[in-house]
Amino acid sequence: MNEFHLAVALILLLTVVAGLVRVLRGPTPGDRMLAAQLFGTTGVAIVVLLGFAANTPRWLDVALVLALLAAVVGIAFALRGWPNANSASEKES
Repeated sequence: MNEFHLAVALILLLTVVAGLVRVLRGPTPGDRMLAAQLFGTTGVAIVVLLGFAANTPRWLDVALVLALLAAVVGIAFALRGWPNANSASEKES
């Protein structure tokens, strides 16, 4: 089963490389941010698979921390990436 986990982790690593192309060539900041979110999500999956392959449950804790950080980055981009969103919420107040 370890070989299976490692093979899937390698396939996911290839999707990260494909996402890197989108980050470099993305036409809009939104495209770039979604590709960066792909890095966070795929990174969590890779860490979980490597933790299962190495039979070390501590890697699951690392994956949880990475997942929380990816969520915070997405929220920060949403708040700072579209300045009109902040001004619209201030006008409603």
